[in-house]
Amino acid sequence: MDSADGPAVDRAEFDRLVGPLRAELHGHCYRFLGSVHDADDALQEALLRAWRSRANLTDPGKFRPWLYKIATNRCLTMLEQRGRRELPMDSEPDAPAAERIWLEPYPGVGVGEPGPEARYTARESIELAFVAVIQQLPGVQRGALLLRDVLGFTASETAELLDVTVASANSALQRARARLDQREPSVAPDDPRARRLAERYATAWENADVDGIIALLATDARYAMPPLPEWYGGRSAIREFLVTGPLHWRWRFRPTVANGQPAFGTYWWDPERSVFAAMALDVLTVRGGAITDVVSFLDPALFARFALPEFVTD
Repeated sequence: MDSADGPAVDRAEFDRLVGPLRAELHGHCYRFLGSVHDADDALQEALLRAWRSRANLTDPGKFRPWLYKIATNRCLTMLEQRGRRELPMDSEPDAPAAERIWLEPYPGVGVGEPGPEARYTARESIELAFVAVIQQLPGVQRGALLLRDVLGFTASETAELLDVTVASANSALQRARARLDQREPSVAPDDPRARRLAERYATAWENADVDGIIALLATDARYAMPPLPEWYGGRSAIREFLVTGPLHWRWRFRPTVANGQPAFGTYWWDPERSVFAAMALDVLTVRGGAITDVVSFLDPALFARFALPEFVTD
């Protein structure tokens, strides 16, 4: 890497340095902002700013933290301009509908390899429940926890990346940890228990077997369907919703992974076109041998990002 006084790194060298970091930077922006689309924008802007200021970096060994500082600053700026993303079960009941901005699902299991200071695995740090709690933290707390406990930066590196003192960074981290330490990680999608549970769940839906669906849910399970603000808590409420609503239709489920959790692209039978058409992306949280949460994202536009077809015929 050339000095500020010398010729700047060329495009090919810049792209070579950025390439291995692009996916983990995108995951960082997603955790920060709770939106794949916002993460796309943040990453694009961060890389543009990094390219324009590339001559300011004199030590190539510090390229990764330098890039993370630019991306983190961009995320903090975006937080000031946009509302907090959330899930329906975390939303204030009296909040105006126009002010509600929903969390978005993230394809895959996780991105990046945590450093030695990290407390969370890549998969745990992308879970819906984890990202939902992150969205409730103030900006500096959010940054401190993500940089230190997810990415594994040291205390001094975290403070430098956030432009605060080490004491301030540690204080923000402790307050953030107090919120996160209350959550229990879910079971991984490739765990045999989660896989069997997800398969049984999909089969029960395709057979319109409400008893089979309910039997797989935890007693206090929750079911939400953003962008609809309504959500249902407990087996009885979920059962009533299912039998009076979606189980009137025929369904097909196609497996995928979202936020490091079992997920399905769900398709309802469209009699006019004689096909099963994309309806929602269902993300399951599995804990203690039962499904504790189902978040059904009612947005067929998500299917392309998850490599799911728009229609299925069988």
